[in-house]
Amino acid sequence: MNNKSLFLKNNNVRFALSTVLLMALAACAGSASGQGVAITIPPPVVVVAPSVVVQDDYVYYPNYGVYYSTSHHRYAYQENGAWVSRPAPRGVSVDVLLASPSVKMNFHDAPANHHAAVLQQYPKNWKPSASKPGGKDDQKNDRPGDHAENNGR
Repeated sequence: MNNKSLFLKNNNVRFALSTVLLMALAACAGSASGQGVAITIPPPVVVVAPSVVVQDDYVYYPNYGVYYSTSHHRYAYQENGAWVSRPAPRGVSVDVLLASPSVKMNFHDAPANHHAAVLQQYPKNWKPSASKPGGKDDQKNDRPGDHAENNGR
């Protein structure tokens, strides 16, 4: 009988130890779920290049109603009632256009904003007057790729 009481005492101790161990594991598991591994990825660095604003300078060819942007190397004119901008004018060769009278404009935005006033000052068959030295008035020889002023064309 003595062995029986020892067995019961051992069984109670085992039960108590098992209970304590189970509670410890449950506590660890409960706290482990609250703890996570955080992976922090920093946002990418975005470098924005400073914008360069180039003002348009235009040369107007009154005989053809065509403007040439010296900064963008494009021609602007009306086509079927709408303003277009192209690398070459339609309906006239660049050589013929460059051989015609031209005037350097003093505005730096879209020709459409000034075209009505430009038409009044420089009608379709406008020719420079001979009042200035060199025989030409407000003339600029501004061919694509050649941006030097030439008042004596």
